[in-house]
Amino acid sequence: MGMYDRTLEYIDQLQHAGTAVAVCERLLGITSNFGLTALMAGTVPQPGTPRGQQKDHVLLCDWPGEWLERYVARNYVDHDPVVSHMKQLQAPFQWREASRSIVVDKSSDEVMGDARAFKLRDGLAFPLVTLDGQIVMVSLGGEAVELSGEEFGMVSLASTYAIGRAMQLHTKPTKVIDHIELTARERECLQWAAVGKSEWEISQILGISEHTSEKHLLNAKSKLGAANRVQAVAEAIRRGYIS
Repeated sequence: MGMYDRTLEYIDQLQHAGTAVAVCERLLGITSNFGLTALMAGTVPQPGTPRGQQKDHVLLCDWPGEWLERYVARNYVDHDPVVSHMKQLQAPFQWREASRSIVVDKSSDEVMGDARAFKLRDGLAFPLVTLDGQIVMVSLGGEAVELSGEEFGMVSLASTYAIGRAMQLHTKPTKVIDHIELTARERECLQWAAVGKSEWEISQILGISEHTSEKHLLNAKSKLGAANRVQAVAEAIRRGYIS
């Protein structure tokens, strides 16, 4: 089975997960093939949010319990080089890149040292923005992470789709959409979004305004029940609307 068919199979598995726990289990069932065995994903709480309420921001979690307690208790989020790099880069990256790209001080070195003690030596991380503007931080970790460029892209796509699925389950009861009618323009915009084109680039390609291309993408996301742009693209591919 090729990478494309495997990706469609993974997306289908995630779509049919009925609970956040099931989404987490199925995603890790995919990512563990590449050494990514632990997961944390959630929206970013506002500064000053009480610690007891921070758990409400967690969407998916399968992290070593003791490590999570230590991370929160020592306020590692303010010193974590992965989090700092995630805010700057705003694209998927491996943890090892964070240590190379920012100045590592004593506090950040302590964070990474403690992570290694819990068999979290490397990982994959990225932020994503939902349709309503929420920022979701996603981090997958493990002891021995091995990803080719193609596998990196597949894991990023599957992870983003999983977060969208978790958000659907978190916010409202799942409604199965049996039939969706996408307009020709909506399909075209999704097709170009699938290859990484921005709303402005899509507008130039199709000869429409940037506002119009953005509107077509928003309409498609809404019809597909997607929480973010990547999930919309993945769902359109899964349903055969684009290839």
